[in-house]
Amino acid sequence: MSVWDDLDLMLDSPTPSLSVASSARGTVKASANLKMADDVSVLRKAMEGLGTTEKKLVDVLTQRSNAQRLLISDAYQKATGRTLIDDLKGDTGGDFEDVLVALVTPPDVYDCREIISAIKGAGTTESVLTEMFASRTNKQIVAFTAAYLAETGKALSHDLQSEVSGDYGKALILLSEGKRDESTKVDSAKAKADAKILYEAGEKKWGTDESKFVDILCHSSVPQLRQTMVEYKSISKKSLQESIEGEMSGNLEDLLVAIVKCAKSTPTYLAERLFKGMKGPGTTESILTRIIVSRSELDLLDIRADYKKLFGTSLYSALTSEVSGDYGECLKRLCGGED
Repeated sequence: MSVWDDLDLMLDSPTPSLSVASSARGTVKASANLKMADDVSVLRKAMEGLGTTEKKLVDVLTQRSNAQRLLISDAYQKATGRTLIDDLKGDTGGDFEDVLVALVTPPDVYDCREIISAIKGAGTTESVLTEMFASRTNKQIVAFTAAYLAETGKALSHDLQSEVSGDYGKALILLSEGKRDESTKVDSAKAKADAKILYEAGEKKWGTDESKFVDILCHSSVPQLRQTMVEYKSISKKSLQESIEGEMSGNLEDLLVAIVKCAKSTPTYLAERLFKGMKGPGTTESILTRIIVSRSELDLLDIRADYKKLFGTSLYSALTSEVSGDYGECLKRLCGGED
């Protein structure tokens, strides 16, 4: 039985107890004894002269909260007349540079720049868009869409319309509005009605009415969607995820499955994403950087626990095997431990 099967069983219980993102579940905490002048001095010395002392950069930047790093960045600029990001870019490179820059970037701006990277250039990286929109809360989506407008001068919804199409594009645009229901109340009658609509739009008919799935999955609150999953299984005898996987394909399937998985447990979904980032002949460092940095103050402890349940090894051990050097050391410090 897979972890997702276990979560389905938990949904069937009267009061499902699934992982909820919380700052208390992060691996990175604010330093209780922040001394900005000392940190600025350490960072300056680490990057001055002929070589860069990478260990010092890791020591400081992985042991402070994002809010503290931003204060340190401001103090660094006042002391040097240069931005910390510019100096990090000038003195480091590659994946190590990327993770350090991510650490000293506000979360909304970082998410926004990940979205920009995904939709600009030669091709659209749909897997990044899927991960971002499925795993972020309304508050996070509203924040990064505002940052996107500030960075590009365009509304994110406008650029999505030109970059992604079909029901997949419609789903992303709906999610980009940041208006998904966040009520904690469950309407059991509506859950039954929605489950019936989904069943009749998919399993029961020849051909699938994808628009019905998009409408319900992109508007329902997490507790409401969980109850809809329970009702759906009682009608179909299949889980909603199984039906989506059987009835759909491509980017829309990936997005709707991600929404369902995140309704069950966002940490479990992101643990899977980390595994896929390290699976196969090459490691996709951008996935590792994005998830570990963005979740380090939210729920990385839960992601670590779910990773071990899913794959039988600790996230720390996997990182030790797959990434090396200063970049690997930085990720492991953010990961926070071997269990």
